[in-house]
Amino acid sequence: MAIHSTAIIDRRAELDSTVEVGAYTIIEGPVQIGPGTKIYPHAYIAGWTQIGRECQIHPFTAVGHVPQDLKYVGVRSYCRIGDHTTLREGFSVHRGTDPESVTEIGRNCLLMANAHVAHNCKLGDEIVMTNGVLLAGYVTIGDGAVLGGGAVVHQFARIGERTMVAGLARVACDLPPFLMAALNNECVGVNQVGLRRAGLTPDEISEIKQAYRALYRGPRTFRAAVEELTDSLSTPAGRRLLDFLLAPSKRGFMGPPQRGTARVADCEAV
Repeated sequence: MAIHSTAIIDRRAELDSTVEVGAYTIIEGPVQIGPGTKIYPHAYIAGWTQIGRECQIHPFTAVGHVPQDLKYVGVRSYCRIGDHTTLREGFSVHRGTDPESVTEIGRNCLLMANAHVAHNCKLGDEIVMTNGVLLAGYVTIGDGAVLGGGAVVHQFARIGERTMVAGLARVACDLPPFLMAALNNECVGVNQVGLRRAGLTPDEISEIKQAYRALYRGPRTFRAAVEELTDSLSTPAGRRLLDFLLAPSKRGFMGPPQRGTARVADCEAV
């Protein structure tokens, strides 16, 4: 194990023998770190945090620190980072607020500089968060989503799999899987490039386009469009989209693109 002489490591921590720890890093509490993970200088890792194998924790990250929540009273809660995930400079992720609750980041994620994941968020695999993205508490993000620089996400919002969120976008409502968001809660189209790269079939992509037109371009209300799609979506991707639309939502769904106006788009409730 390569541990710099200036690093401070709690005797309760459990580090695999292949972990590298850089200068002036502090590991505080019963932290667990898997094989091949590299921790660069000046990182801070705390609490009941579990970090998987072959991760990269870059300088000035804060992993598993106490949540920014007035309800937190020092209870045991967790932060979990999946295998092969990279946390870049200045990134922060906090542990859960409630007893035994978890903030979770999946495998093969790239979370860039100065981004933040708040308490009790659930992130899937292969997610990219560009510099300065901010997630409030209890946000969920599906596999393969990409969030552009400076995007901000309201607490309890859901972002579906294989979505694309534009830089500086405001996400206060749910974004269905496979679609794109921009500006102020506006669902602006299908993430076609992302879907092709993810290996979706032409039939699946065609069905997602059909669903987008029904939800955001058609004459029906959002609720009526969802009911119509219940009988028409049959591909695996289409059914996953439908499952997302039918699942409970605390924030409602994004509205359609707004033309010729800068006002905030209304959230569409199912």
